[in-house]
Amino acid sequence: MSEPSSAAHPELTHPATSTAVRSLSSSGGYLQPAAEQSDLIGASPQDWARFAEHWDDLTVDTYMRDGGTYRYRRYGHFRLDAAVDELTALPHGPYRQESDVNPLNGGIERHFDPLTDEFLADPLTRSVVLSLGEIFSAVEGNTDWDVKLHPFRIVTSPAETGRPAPQGRHRDGSTFVTSLLVNRTNVVGGESSLYTPEGEQLLTATLTEPGDQLLVDDRVVLHDVTPVRPVDAGLPAYRDVLIVDFDRL
Repeated sequence: MSEPSSAAHPELTHPATSTAVRSLSSSGGYLQPAAEQSDLIGASPQDWARFAEHWDDLTVDTYMRDGGTYRYRRYGHFRLDAAVDELTALPHGPYRQESDVNPLNGGIERHFDPLTDEFLADPLTRSVVLSLGEIFSAVEGNTDWDVKLHPFRIVTSPAETGRPAPQGRHRDGSTFVTSLLVNRTNVVGGESSLYTPEGEQLLTATLTEPGDQLLVDDRVVLHDVTPVRPVDAGLPAYRDVLIVDFDRL
């Protein structure tokens, strides 16, 4: 694992950024609480509420080999030059993971609907990615990144359990992976955990507040999320997150 590089981001001054860099460099994971994340990117409760509205525009994932219809998503691909905070959208195309990384749904090109113009224009989209770019660049000593955004909604009902991680304990095949909670409505479960390759549990936490975020060095640790179920069987129940993949260029 790389040591934090002061040359990559010598201007690191925010305590939240420095704490995240130290934790990722030492353990491979960092749980960033909502208050810290909101302060870091200047997000208000009203900003998070507006951001959450984009999750109402997600479309069903038709590639679930477990037969589930509980996952909704979209997908976007970017290049980030973190040295100058330049985030560039790349042409929309399929998303692919190999079967050795994702034994449930990997091995094929999956064609998901693109991110909406409204999502792309939301200030929080850019702020979240740039803040992650600063952290990961300081950890890695690299400022050129391939970035993939995956907004997910996991729905659940009495008829179907929602599974945020249907493949179980896993890696995603990236350099860094993050999970940002946007909304939880009428659900229990959804506990996130990190593990060493030998199976030792390093962290367990339930993301509950908009802005709670788990940062993971995907090369070092494995991660998992428990299923979600409705609290009130008669009301809509879902868990909304933004998954962000960072890969070195």
